[in-house]
Amino acid sequence: MNVTKEITKIENSAVKLTATIAKEDVASEYKSSIAKYAKNIQIPGFRKGHVPVSVLENKYGESIKAEILGDLIDKSMNEILQADDAKEYRPLPYAQPRLEGDKMPELATDKDLTYTVIYDIFPTVDAKALNFKGIVIKEPQVEVGAKELEEELKAIQERNAAVLDKKDGDPVEKDNVVTIDYKELDDSGAVVAGSEREGFVFTVGSGENIYKIDDEILGMKKDETKEITKTYAADDKDADLAGKTKKLSVTVKAIKVRTLPDLDDDLAQDVNEKYKTLDDLKKDITRNMETARDRRIREVKSQSLLNQLVEKNDFELPKSMIEAENQARWEMMANQFQTTPEQLEKMVLSSGQTKEAMLAQWAGNTEKMLKSRILVDALLREKNITVTPEEIDAEYEKIANENGITVDEVKEHYKDAKAKEYLIDDTKENKLYEDLYKQVKVEKGDKITFADLFKAEQ
Repeated sequence: MNVTKEITKIENSAVKLTATIAKEDVASEYKSSIAKYAKNIQIPGFRKGHVPVSVLENKYGESIKAEILGDLIDKSMNEILQADDAKEYRPLPYAQPRLEGDKMPELATDKDLTYTVIYDIFPTVDAKALNFKGIVIKEPQVEVGAKELEEELKAIQERNAAVLDKKDGDPVEKDNVVTIDYKELDDSGAVVAGSEREGFVFTVGSGENIYKIDDEILGMKKDETKEITKTYAADDKDADLAGKTKKLSVTVKAIKVRTLPDLDDDLAQDVNEKYKTLDDLKKDITRNMETARDRRIREVKSQSLLNQLVEKNDFELPKSMIEAENQARWEMMANQFQTTPEQLEKMVLSSGQTKEAMLAQWAGNTEKMLKSRILVDALLREKNITVTPEEIDAEYEKIANENGITVDEVKEHYKDAKAKEYLIDDTKENKLYEDLYKQVKVEKGDKITFADLFKAEQ
């Protein structure tokens, strides 16, 4: 097919493709297509395969022309985009080309056929021209010491605590786990409709109750009922309570005390049979925390680098790419809630939110994430980053040491092709970052706690 083309880049990583098919090819395609229709169509009064072309054109002319026109456009576009000089102009798989102005061109067998389509393409980034000037990466300084170990051991004690009923007659004290029934009363002492709650459980002193009555129930005993009147500050964080006075009827139904186990070898063995002593547990906790710290610091550094690279080398993304990524996130979210995307939309709507509003909130983060990914891919190609089998073996050993397992156990985990491919890609990216850090300034950042390092992740 004799086709000429003109491709022009336009905004938002889209292109305008104008193609012209020579009239000889238009006439030839029309003739062969109409012959196929005449051979296969059946019209009353004519035997199948013997319908005159003139009859066919008179009866179905416009609809047949529309189909032939669509086939001509599709065939010519495929021919254009398969050419080597059009590789970078191929449309994204989720962005169908659309006719400019949504207007179909006229099909005439004695004229050249010219049409113009607009579609989104993958953004192009010149990795060699990226600006790294002025990028400074601050590496957080995080210590894993006695304090951090103590906090983790405390958490393990909490998770293994025994919760036992207090003796009858013993009062509610701070840190007790209580079960209460409560209801809100109006000025006349009548129950406020919808305010009743039975069997509500919380830890006294945690503040994890609607009316914040931790202090008010101190000293109460099991089966005791008490009327509580409480006035809330005008600047209370809860807008439903701020500046108001509430009257409540509260009944204590159960009082339990949480007893923490001793920090000893028995606790270590209860956590996992692989630990023989408390010292074994401590060493494992420290190693795991150090591994988590180092991994998180690498993430902070690489994200800082990518954020600054995107800011200094911004480029446009096609809208269809952002929409497709957000839709994928929506479907993933539905999967996490073990529901369908349609049902998730109903759930969100019932909470006073809409899918459109949520996707709009995601747009900024989605755009930044996509741009970062595109930059990384471009840099990996430009620098031709590869990994050797020996480097993967070194990764196996590193993972084994970090997790206190054998190299064979690590290899067993990565025998799945997809899992190993992920490891290879991750290793490539880590090599890339180490190379890029040589092009920027990396300096020590502020000293922060282990907990604060992971709060940044939130």
